[in-house]
Amino acid sequence: MLDPQGLYEWEPKGLAVADLALAQDTAGLVMLYHFDGYIDAGETGDQIVRRLLDGQPHQVVARFDHDRLIDYRARRPLLTFQRDRWTAYETPAIELRLVQDATGAPFLLLSGPEPDVEWERFAVAVRQLVERLGVRLSVNFHGIPMGVPHTRPVGITPHGNRSELVRGHRPLFEEAQVPGSAESLVEFRLAEAGHDVLGIAAHVPHYVARSPYPDAALTALEALTSATGLVLPHTAHALRTAALRTQEEIERQIAEGDEELVGLVRGLEHQYDAVAGAETRGSLVAEPVDLPSADELGAEFERFLADREGDGGQ
Repeated sequence: MLDPQGLYEWEPKGLAVADLALAQDTAGLVMLYHFDGYIDAGETGDQIVRRLLDGQPHQVVARFDHDRLIDYRARRPLLTFQRDRWTAYETPAIELRLVQDATGAPFLLLSGPEPDVEWERFAVAVRQLVERLGVRLSVNFHGIPMGVPHTRPVGITPHGNRSELVRGHRPLFEEAQVPGSAESLVEFRLAEAGHDVLGIAAHVPHYVARSPYPDAALTALEALTSATGLVLPHTAHALRTAALRTQEEIERQIAEGDEELVGLVRGLEHQYDAVAGAETRGSLVAEPVDLPSADELGAEFERFLADREGDGGQ
């Protein structure tokens, strides 16, 4: 493997500020990370990253070499053409930023497009950042498509070696194989190296999985703030406002839709309520409800990816 340090470079000013923050907080920093372009039903992770950068002060600490990591033919960056010339280019950026929450507490945010190549080298590079900056907990977040109705609370699946930080959530199955991602590999390699890591997967109704679903982003945000102690009211308020608008729009579309769509939602509501009732009695087999198997969940991921690729997404 080539030297992972060749994949990134430090921003001197940002690194100095991060070192000062680390010196003032001996417990260590939290690092949030999310890469867009893979399974992120409802744009769950993308919404959180976008709101965090819109709502809190931040500065770049390190930059990854996007020219080495991104396949432009698979994910073509946009160029702007005006009249007779090119006037702008949206340069892909995979960056580690130092951000402040509402109390002024610093944390790190690693985000950008998912690397297309050199995943192992990238994972080692992220581990180097974690160790150099004294990260105490790394948290990733995204959405997964599930057979659940939009009319019920969003569920989450915590994972990683610190999943106990998200309480009250039982695993849905024992084992499943799904297509890999750079985000998941980073989690796996960090845990292997003995670093604390938490993943938060929000359950997004499969029939809205290809559109922004702020309810899922809000639920994931609440889980990560509870686990980390970060205070992010601006981000939460923005997502809550967007969630209300989205729910109203979904209800309007269903009201104007066909009987098949209404029947789908009502069937999912029945299944959800039956499972929830069984859980309160301590038994998942107390109701005659067909739960998705591991193979079915894996197939749902595959269908979601196939839909995205059919639209030209990544």
